[in-house]
Amino acid sequence: MFTIEHDFDATVVTIVDEGEAPLLEDVIISAFAECVTVEQYDPRTDSTQKITLSLQQLHDLGAALDLPEGAYRLSPVEE
Repeated sequence: MFTIEHDFDATVVTIVDEGEAPLLEDVIISAFAECVTVEQYDPRTDSTQKITLSLQQLHDLGAALDLPEGAYRLSPVEE
């Protein structure tokens, strides 16, 4: 299950783990004009882990999901 919310400065997608136990914490993805953040609460450390991807990194990640093993360089993101 997931939710989508449009805030003033970001689109926020929350992904809820509904599979079989043990379930993982929700993943929150916030898309801003200049970057995307991915957050997940870590109960082992009692803190939220957060990574930030540039739009180019996000573009590369999307392309990587459909490619075989190897090293690649994609053309810059067209604006």
